[in-house]
Amino acid sequence: MNNQNFYHPKFIPTWILIGLMKLGAKLPFKVQIFLGKVMGLLLYPILSRFRKIAFTNISRCFPNKKKSEVETLIKQNFESIGISIFETANAYFATNEKVKSMLSINNEHYLTKAIEQNKSIILLAAHFMPLMLGGKALAALNYKTANIYRPQNNALFDEVMRKSYVDNGAMMIKTKDTRSMLKAIKNKLPIWYAPDQDLGLEKCVFAPFFNIQTATVAATARLAKGDNTVVIPYFFIRTESGYSMSFETPIENYPNENANISAGITNKILEAQILKNPDQYLWIHKRFKTRPEGEPDFY
Repeated sequence: MNNQNFYHPKFIPTWILIGLMKLGAKLPFKVQIFLGKVMGLLLYPILSRFRKIAFTNISRCFPNKKKSEVETLIKQNFESIGISIFETANAYFATNEKVKSMLSINNEHYLTKAIEQNKSIILLAAHFMPLMLGGKALAALNYKTANIYRPQNNALFDEVMRKSYVDNGAMMIKTKDTRSMLKAIKNKLPIWYAPDQDLGLEKCVFAPFFNIQTATVAATARLAKGDNTVVIPYFFIRTESGYSMSFETPIENYPNENANISAGITNKILEAQILKNPDQYLWIHKRFKTRPEGEPDFY
């Protein structure tokens, strides 16, 4: 822990939450899934603001879906949100042995080959609900990575999150710390990077995402400019029996000289992943918050 006084009374609720998460991480997978779904369905009627965001996002991305189909997907998504509480607990507090026991690994050779060839590696991921656990799974398999993360508003929870990964050999880099990202890539430390969030016009370019012009982080292409750098799509998703960890073919002819084209390439890859398991994607994020000039606000 850092030098902050985390034993101040204001942190008591956070300590209680941490205790509950430690207990939750000890539960069997099937029990976590059951309890998570119940918690998600309890949250569904309460979090009306996030329901509306999800409805807007899903309706825009799947214009052919009927209203009833959209609402069904939102309920499934909230079940995933509930389950993600336990997945986050597993990411922070589960043993490496437990995490490994839940994994089914596909095409790991794409990653191991790049490491053997001394490549600089960017693992391209999307914001699925088990995202944090996907980082822990890499550590459980003894891969040393640099994880790009957004600091939490709660200082104690942020420190617990950071420490849980660092203790497993990962480097934690804040989303705005581009210099550290470049240094990690230069030092051949694989970067685990999920660029599918709207960070505004300063950090994004517009590119199609589900046929919608979407503010897309441009840093992926900038980070991949090195001659010896490969971008490997990384897909970590929940299954009926555990988690599927998949590595896909490294992206060819990337990045393009045109930043918008580069953004469109990564969006297309992430879009294909989302179509496989749309219920587990982070639909409650305002993905289309920034609009091209003259377009009305989606939300």
